Amino acid sequence: MSGFIEAVLGASIPVIPEVKMQGADGLSLLGNRSPVAIAAAYQSAGAGCLSVVTGRWFGGDLRLLADITARCELPVLQKDFLTRESQLIHAKEVGAAAVLLTAALLPGRVLASLVDKALLLGLTPFVEVVSEAEIAAVPHAAECVLAVNNKDIRLRERGPADLGRSERLLPVLRAAGCRAPVSASGIERPEQVRRLVDAGYTAVLVGTALLRAPNAAAWLSYRAGVPR
Repeated sequence: MSGFIEAVLGASIPVIPEVKMQGADGLSLLGNRSPVAIAAAYQSAGAGCLSVVTGRWFGGDLRLLADITARCELPVLQKDFLTRESQLIHAKEVGAAAVLLTAALLPGRVLASLVDKALLLGLTPFVEVVSEAEIAAVPHAAECVLAVNNKDIRLRERGPADLGRSERLLPVLRAAGCRAPVSASGIERPEQVRRLVDAGYTAVLVGTALLRAPNAAAWLSYRAGVPR
């Protein structure tokens, strides 16, 4: 097994920080900073795992993933629109511990096949969902991270976030057997993290807000006292 779920459950802070080159608006999020240095800073701040965006929408590629997995000790999620078994194999070869599977993009039988393949490879399926029907279509929910996307991928996540979606779907995630429910996208302030963790989420995934924060370590340390 990849240890990604255990890293989410055991992290000292309930945040999965994300490294991505640019935001949905196309503007750079890194400036002059090194992605590897950012990943190291997140690790030092107490993150248990990382997300690395390789999708072209956000300026990513597999080289970014390879650079970070080669130099970072934390389990890493490859965040991209993965639709084929060959992509899962490549993710494993490049050092990923988990892979994003977007339920909205995958017919039920394809999603089930990719979840099975990921688990056979020792990868944690990180399945993104937005509805009860999508949650019901995920096999082996106890071995997956189920992540509610608070934004609309059809708008390339440029629209407003609906954190209420995460709150509405949390009981459904738990009923499906998910051990590590995650809320993702559109989380901009530490108090929103508190809201979601208090509601019962194991962790939240935060990208743009952390990368644009004047002091990401302070933003994350604000979360350290949250009861798990």
